[in-house]
Amino acid sequence: MKHDKHPQEEKQYEHFNKRELLEKLVPLVENTSMRFNVIPVEIDFSRENHKWFLRIFIYSKERNITLDDCENMSRSLGDFLDELIPFKFNLEISSPGVERKLKSEKEYLIFQGKDIYIKLKNGIDETYEKQFVCKIVDYDTERGLTAFLYGSKKEVLIPKENIIYARLYSPDI
Repeated sequence: MKHDKHPQEEKQYEHFNKRELLEKLVPLVENTSMRFNVIPVEIDFSRENHKWFLRIFIYSKERNITLDDCENMSRSLGDFLDELIPFKFNLEISSPGVERKLKSEKEYLIFQGKDIYIKLKNGIDETYEKQFVCKIVDYDTERGLTAFLYGSKKEVLIPKENIIYARLYSPDI
């Protein structure tokens, strides 16, 4: 999306409340996503090289995200976004990618059943490995990640404080 404004006009929007804008954007993106049977994994609004970018990452448990999914979302959101964001910005809608780093607790639930590569502060089973591939079984905000360990073929609870890093894992890459 590009919302053309005169450069002087754009200057007045340099200092706006990003949190307030995101509070308006999130429900709009979530409602639009439901119409197309996709899940918004991340909504990021940031400035790079003096340009604003609204990046929306969408996912589906049933199928791979296609260019059509991204175009449908873009078309449906277009006019609403132009009303909400009173200055020029670039809209990018894409899939999260096969090796996406998990950035929020909700992503453990979104990607439930998927394999992840995980790095821990302390090992958790008899091998005491700190880096391995496992399957997300469940996630609880209080207790942490329940994961299936392929090596020992058992489920374990990994406290969230023990997780340094986790990303989706694809054996094809």
